[in-house]
Amino acid sequence: MTSDETPAMGTGTGSSGKDDNELGPRLGGMSSAGPSAMSDPSRVAVLVVEDDETIGRHVLQALENQRYHATWCRTGRRALDHLRSASYEVMLLDLGLPDLDGVDVARRARAEHPRLLIIVLTARTDEIDVISGLEAGADDYLTKPFTITVLLARLRAHLRRHVIPTGSHDVAIVLGDLVIEPASRRCLVRDREVSLRPKEYDLLAALAAHPDTALSRDDLMARVWDENWHGSTKTLDVTVANLRTSLNKAAEAVMTGMPTITTLRGYGYRLDVPPQLAGGP
Repeated sequence: MTSDETPAMGTGTGSSGKDDNELGPRLGGMSSAGPSAMSDPSRVAVLVVEDDETIGRHVLQALENQRYHATWCRTGRRALDHLRSASYEVMLLDLGLPDLDGVDVARRARAEHPRLLIIVLTARTDEIDVISGLEAGADDYLTKPFTITVLLARLRAHLRRHVIPTGSHDVAIVLGDLVIEPASRRCLVRDREVSLRPKEYDLLAALAAHPDTALSRDDLMARVWDENWHGSTKTLDVTVANLRTSLNKAAEAVMTGMPTITTLRGYGYRLDVPPQLAGGP
């Protein structure tokens, strides 16, 4: 047992070799929970993709104990089938699957389900593997072994950031032709919606809330991921790179000036608004 008295996941005996199956199946046709429902676990559907039976059963049981609507499958192909036949808000994805590489599963899932929250569970600790998973579409990752307590805390932190804000924070942020709508979690460039992954949107919103202001790496990690984050901050760099690509593509499509994300070496990032967009001279 670990110090928080939960078993470390990732030290199981491996797959049982049984045919792929699911526990806690989610029936097709159930509608996806909207952002306002994300704080209620019973309205959040989680797909667990893990071939190790010990880990899969423990994660499934822990999620059900917290009232999440959880489904477990053992293969990448089965996971993609689930995503196409039912609505899920979260996918917990092992990279070492028996049929498909988890990175490929993440890439396909992200292409078909842009708003799906993908958290990778992996025994791969090399930086290149982590970056590959994030670039493929994952929002976060946990390296094995991990504790159930840490997994649940990370999941709650992500879901809190998907709850629709109230009060003054509902007001749209307008920076020239870039518009960010917190209530609907939409990003628009000249009224054309830009498709962003959940963490890309969260990062842009954090930067846009403080335009022309330097934000440190630690500050951004706490705002967008988790104040107790202990993983590699390469997560931030990959998300920034992907966000820049999405915004640059949108700006080219409408031939307009846009705020730019500036790297502050050794410190963090800043969203710079050109003077003509800010109303300056």
